[in-house]
Amino acid sequence: MKQLMLGNAAVARGLYEAGCCVVSSYPGTPSTEITEEMAKFNEVYVEWAPNEKVAMESAFGACLAGKRSFCGMKHVGLNVAADPLFTVAYTGVNAGMVIAVADDPGMHSSQNEQDSRHYAIAAKLPMLEPADSAEALAFAKAAYDISEEFDCPVLLKMCTRVAHSQSVVETAPRQELPAKPYEKNIAKYVMMPGNAIRRHPFVEERMARLAEFAETSPLNRVEMGGTEVGIITSSTSYQYVKEVFGDSVSVLKLGMIHPLPQKLIRDFASKVKKLVVVEELDPIVENACRAMGLAVTGKDTLPLLGEFSQNLVAQHLGGEVHTGKTLDDAIPPRPPVMCAGCPHRGLFYTLSKNKCTVLGDIGCYTLGAVAPLAAMDMTLCMGASISAIHGFNKALGAESQGKTVAVIGDSTFMHSGMTGLANIAYNQSNSTVIILDNSITGMTGHQQNPTTGYNIKGDPAGKIDLEALCRAMGFERVRVVDPYDLKACDTAIKEELAVDAPSVIISRRPCALLKYVKHSAPLMVDTDKCKSCKACMKIGCPAISMKNGKAHVDATLCVGCGVCEQLCAFGAFQSTKKEG
Repeated sequence: MKQLMLGNAAVARGLYEAGCCVVSSYPGTPSTEITEEMAKFNEVYVEWAPNEKVAMESAFGACLAGKRSFCGMKHVGLNVAADPLFTVAYTGVNAGMVIAVADDPGMHSSQNEQDSRHYAIAAKLPMLEPADSAEALAFAKAAYDISEEFDCPVLLKMCTRVAHSQSVVETAPRQELPAKPYEKNIAKYVMMPGNAIRRHPFVEERMARLAEFAETSPLNRVEMGGTEVGIITSSTSYQYVKEVFGDSVSVLKLGMIHPLPQKLIRDFASKVKKLVVVEELDPIVENACRAMGLAVTGKDTLPLLGEFSQNLVAQHLGGEVHTGKTLDDAIPPRPPVMCAGCPHRGLFYTLSKNKCTVLGDIGCYTLGAVAPLAAMDMTLCMGASISAIHGFNKALGAESQGKTVAVIGDSTFMHSGMTGLANIAYNQSNSTVIILDNSITGMTGHQQNPTTGYNIKGDPAGKIDLEALCRAMGFERVRVVDPYDLKACDTAIKEELAVDAPSVIISRRPCALLKYVKHSAPLMVDTDKCKSCKACMKIGCPAISMKNGKAHVDATLCVGCGVCEQLCAFGAFQSTKKEG
């Protein structure tokens, strides 16, 4: 059956058809939909793990037990999972194990621009890289065969454009496989130094066999055209090259990006006059070609930063550039802002008003850093806010303790905030941590987490009590506030910063976009009472604007949170709800 399918959905379909039985992932754009799509297949056990390290270890446990398994993450998530990744390369697998990592060239939704191919090289593991949805499905299935043939996990590298674009795929029935028997093997699976040192030669021998496999694998293919120029490429770059040049150039399309097929590359290079490598981000294939002694061009012409496009390839390699429609320069920019009614807005307004130094974290609340709130001083990686405030306050002592806070979301706290909080309790810094509990994992599209009480399918699940957890970790001062209540937020922040003790404030209000949240009637502005002071504009609510010199509320956006009403000294904001 042929159908149009999102790249991530195609990966899920390939995993399903290949007989995958256990999936454990942590959501991260642009990888999230793979696991969400897998949750639709009742034959497969699927879960959201607290973080990527846990997800990879859970998937390894499942493959060790004899069932094909999968874990998915974005590129920075692989940093979190790097510890088990490097060692599972030594242990190998029992049943097949596939690890999807989705890169984000252009940083559409990421804090850095990272090339995950380095992990395949460093961990000495095979990596496949599909260029469209059809290959995403096929490569996911092929990855399991490679995993079991070569006794190793296989990395499947996606990127934003492949993950979130659609193309035609052809589906097939699911392959039901018997579980591989688990056999105790201390020498293979217990990676103490004495055993690990004996596994390293196996890793090197396996890479040699994988290199030979790559030479004849249909995952790599040559498309001969004109021989003046030969282009080595992969992933979306392949699509751009074909769209710009068609058959006027010859193309070596790499589907197995590690290990590279050196004989195939040399043979291809011998058939063309000029060799070019087109690859996003780092010159990994290009450097490999240079190490082979080949004359090649690439990053001397093409950019090292950002994602490519058809016109970028054409512009740098002498193709025809097509100019499409452009936006009117007079259109004002629309920077990202927190949604109308976002529960984080009142809390960030209070932090800004109190001139707090705010060490932030990864989540939709990171938008608290942008104008007009501008209430965040640092964002590094998941969980770093809590660890950083400890170091910040240890370094500056009383100079910072009374005016510095850390903010972290509920899902991010479960991901990697707990160890930082344990450090504050254990090493006793006078630090105030604010957990922004909006009852969901918001930034990646409303996924459940261990604090919500529901699993990936929406069924009741174990629920972690944040207040009890923080107290159990050694915090005597734990309090909950409603971020819609500005006075309560102000009081809580001032009191906790004034106390010479570590403390936790839980700012609790469900995300305004959750379907079960019942909103109040939208507000309106009494223009006779409005003094045009623009105090309401300081919260950056997209529902509020100035119209004819007066504040104006867009009733289609307003959820009646009342934060602006509390800010107005003149009582200009009023509910549209009719009495009686």
